[in-house]
Amino acid sequence: MNNTELVTKFYTAFQQKDYKTMQELYADQAVFNDAVFIDLSSKEVRAMWQMLLTRGKDLTLEFKDIWSEGNKAGATWIATYTFSGTGNKVTNHIKAVFEIEAGKIVKHTDSFSFYKWARQALGIPGLLLGWSSVLKNKVQRTAKENLQGFMK
Repeated sequence: MNNTELVTKFYTAFQQKDYKTMQELYADQAVFNDAVFIDLSSKEVRAMWQMLLTRGKDLTLEFKDIWSEGNKAGATWIATYTFSGTGNKVTNHIKAVFEIEAGKIVKHTDSFSFYKWARQALGIPGLLLGWSSVLKNKVQRTAKENLQGFMK
């Protein structure tokens, strides 16, 4: 499987809420980062996808613009879901970059505007404070605690 096929398989599994296939695509030494989840190990990122897909009942996903160059690949994807903390609807536009070795993801970085996400997910607090590191740090801590609780 080439890198473009791997990314397509990953997001197709994501659309189908097939976290097991997503988990299998990560190498044992993989690392994941985005604006909320920082420096997740392969065990943590595998659990994160399982948590998000089993808890995100109305999650829908679109993906496009898949590319590959050398050991890097990526895509643009859009997640639409209800944020459980507030019940607010979120449409998040994300750019993903993967580093792939021996047919497995070793590094996965998702980039999106935390401020845009916070405005949608958190409402007025996100609008007023979504730019601040205080709010971002709180969201990151809460997400990490939720993931650790899920993993237990």
